[in-house]
Amino acid sequence: MKKAVFLDRDGVLNEVMSGRVRHVNKPSDLHLLPGVPEALKGLKEAGFLLYIVTNQGGIGLGFMTEKTLLAIHRRLKKLLALENAVIDDIAYCPHRPAASCRCRKPKPGMLLDLARKHGIDLARSYTIGDSETDIGAGRAAGTRTIRIGDAGAAEAFTAPPDGADFAASSLLEAAVIIVRQEVETGAKRA
Repeated sequence: MKKAVFLDRDGVLNEVMSGRVRHVNKPSDLHLLPGVPEALKGLKEAGFLLYIVTNQGGIGLGFMTEKTLLAIHRRLKKLLALENAVIDDIAYCPHRPAASCRCRKPKPGMLLDLARKHGIDLARSYTIGDSETDIGAGRAAGTRTIRIGDAGAAEAFTAPPDGADFAASSLLEAAVIIVRQEVETGAKRA
């Protein structure tokens, strides 16, 4: 079975609620956060498949169409490809925030579906997100979890928030944590 990293999109891969963009409702709103391509390449080199799992309630609320979301994801893949970084698959929940669907995080539906589809060992995998709902979905699916917070968050937390296994200030820092965990796990097996 393969191992994977399940990534939230907004606030982990791209800017949101920044001086440049509030919400990503059209392709031109998508701007990668610093270090994202490097982090993704490092995780790939460590043998992880990379999946985006994102709540996109803006579709259900009428702020954007599914066609627009697909265009946003094409832009994301293009920006990453320019830096030789790749995402293996993207899952999204288009339902309203109040919907009681099985796919909307903190429910683990998207992660479980991707794991079945791609033969992923969830116990060897990680979920990275910037919210309690991301961490909840990862824990419910059986992955280890990393909460992304403000700059210096890892130093500021006495314990990772929301029941996360680890805290990091960026995706790049989260990737370093994962690679270190892999090295430690490999050393324990040897």
